[in-house]
Amino acid sequence: MLESLKSQFGFDSFLPLQEDIIANVLSSRDSLVLMPTGGGKSLCYQLPALSLSGITLVVSPLISLMKDQVDALRANGIASEYINSTLAQTEIARIESQAKRGQLKILYVAPERLASPRFGDFLAGLEISLIAVDEAHCISEWGHDFRPDYRNLKSLRHKFPDTPIIALTATATDRVREDIVAQLGIEDARQFVSSFNRPNLTYVVQRKRNSFDTILELIRRRENESAIIYCATRKATEELAERLSDNDVKALPYHAGLERVLRSETQEKFIRDEINVIAATIAFGMGIDKPNVRLVVHQDLPASLERYYQETGRAGRDGLASDCVLLYSYGDRALQEFLINRSEDEVERANALEKLDLMVEFCELRTCRRRYLLEYFGDDRWSGDCDACDVCMSTPEQFDATVIAQKVLSAVIRTEERFGIGHISGVLRGANTKRIRQLGHDELSVYGIVDDYSDEGVREVAELLIDKGLLAKRGAEYPTIAVTPEGRSFLKSRENLSLTRLSRMPEHDVQQHGSDLDYDPSLFEKLRSLRSRIALERDVPPYVIFSDAALGQMAHYYPQSRGNFARISGVGDVKLEQFGEAFLSVIVTHAQLHRLREGTVPAKASRGRRRSSRRKGPTHDFIRDLVRQGRSIGEIAEDRGLSQRTIIKHIEALVEEEEQLDIDYLMPEEDRITRVRDAFEQTGGHYLAPVRKLLGDDYSYEEINLVRIRMAQDR
Repeated sequence: MLESLKSQFGFDSFLPLQEDIIANVLSSRDSLVLMPTGGGKSLCYQLPALSLSGITLVVSPLISLMKDQVDALRANGIASEYINSTLAQTEIARIESQAKRGQLKILYVAPERLASPRFGDFLAGLEISLIAVDEAHCISEWGHDFRPDYRNLKSLRHKFPDTPIIALTATATDRVREDIVAQLGIEDARQFVSSFNRPNLTYVVQRKRNSFDTILELIRRRENESAIIYCATRKATEELAERLSDNDVKALPYHAGLERVLRSETQEKFIRDEINVIAATIAFGMGIDKPNVRLVVHQDLPASLERYYQETGRAGRDGLASDCVLLYSYGDRALQEFLINRSEDEVERANALEKLDLMVEFCELRTCRRRYLLEYFGDDRWSGDCDACDVCMSTPEQFDATVIAQKVLSAVIRTEERFGIGHISGVLRGANTKRIRQLGHDELSVYGIVDDYSDEGVREVAELLIDKGLLAKRGAEYPTIAVTPEGRSFLKSRENLSLTRLSRMPEHDVQQHGSDLDYDPSLFEKLRSLRSRIALERDVPPYVIFSDAALGQMAHYYPQSRGNFARISGVGDVKLEQFGEAFLSVIVTHAQLHRLREGTVPAKASRGRRRSSRRKGPTHDFIRDLVRQGRSIGEIAEDRGLSQRTIIKHIEALVEEEEQLDIDYLMPEEDRITRVRDAFEQTGGHYLAPVRKLLGDDYSYEEINLVRIRMAQDR
């Protein structure tokens, strides 16, 4: 299997669980595989298919994805086809004939085909060695994406009692997993549950203020990268795509109301990198196997954590660093409630509202978002902070909350503990609303007594008081707040109260998109252009030729021989023969022009799924040399085509390795150094954001970071 893994797919090692799953399949036993997007589910049936004597049948609801998967398999020299409603009958007849003659190893089919007696007769005439059911959660009514056509799959166990079945999904609760094995008749299946953790993804929830400006900034920070922006309504997708286009962003809308041909064309343009951004409803995404989506933004609140996890899972399928940003406001719940309440099924409504409550709870967390998400899916293998969500990347900040807490608690009592946080905030801030006037709350002594907190600020204080035990929430669907005995005791005692809130860090640096390795950006772009030309000639998506991760390795190691090039992750025998010469030519020419040496590609280069690491590479070494030459940060940044912030991160890593590296010439004036040092002492830590807040906009993050590096040297 390892030999086939390298020769056919170009990988030197298995990802977690893959080897055990493949061994189970080859032992003719049934399997249920629960593995996150990007974890390598497809390989679990594609690789054993090569060694089995007959054909592997893959059932998938993703019609738009089948062609891409078949293209990718063919690019690796594996005979594959698909049958679905997009093909003419003559084309289907040709493919069926190939299958009957034993000329195919893998055949993808849509689930509705299994309801056809004629198609059943066709399958009965084949030697089917393995049946793979992709997106298996679609068979369960308890799943978030139930497909009635999947009920047809019940017949497979009866028609092929001796053929092993492997069911695969990325999102399934315990209840859904039980339903999957029951519906498919594979109750004795061995279950493989991988961690739901996607370590390469960063989860961020931002308060929704000016959504468009926020989205535009997020996209511009990732120039030429692929992004999906999820919106709640069709109209919103069209308006957003139009505004992005007006701001020179290649964007198109996607929703179920568009003509089928237009939807298909839009999806194709996105997959082939002809446009960078899709503004979409939930209708978009399941059929997308694009591995290099670097940003997923939710402009509106998802209906459930399952939906959120699945949609954010479309980012970073290649295992490289990617970001998931959810824009949230307290009023977002109302739209989802409206959509849920249109259902006439009372049980369905109750289930959906319960899921919505948990989604809102996720948005309002002040603890690690990754841990909450994993625990929801029953994955308790994560502990501690993740350092890759907005909560964990923030720094705690204590403040005197005595006065504002007294005002909030008093307002709750004065309004008879019958209202939610939003109403209390309106009363305190003197909102002139019809409801407040009707209730006579504009005549209360607490009306309008807060003018130094925004609505968001009052809500935050109220949530902190709930955490502190001075307030309590009552009810789930429309929660009200009440003062606890501890809260009343605090009001009577007039004691001081200190609360801790999170001071949000500025957005983390955008990672280099080509790899978790430090690579040559100029060479990477040359290789990406070559990949695009070859993909256009072959009429396939660019990632079918090579992934961004593979290009990143090429631009890191500068392989200049066939043997070294073959060690790049994703370069199998077929791709080496088809594309090796063209890519080696570009690499060799670039290396000679810039006098760069070839590096040795390790045998297991970069199949790991890490967020980022400070690995030494050519850029790292060049920066060390340029610092020793006394070059300025601006000059180094221009020379390497990187941001100044990235250069400073390299310098920080260099100082850790070589404490005596002379960086005096990079330092600001002595009086500014002193002020920054004092600010670090006042804020009681080493975080940049609190220092910048204390010093003001006259001090840049880069300047503050340089002083922090000097302070580390001095220690």
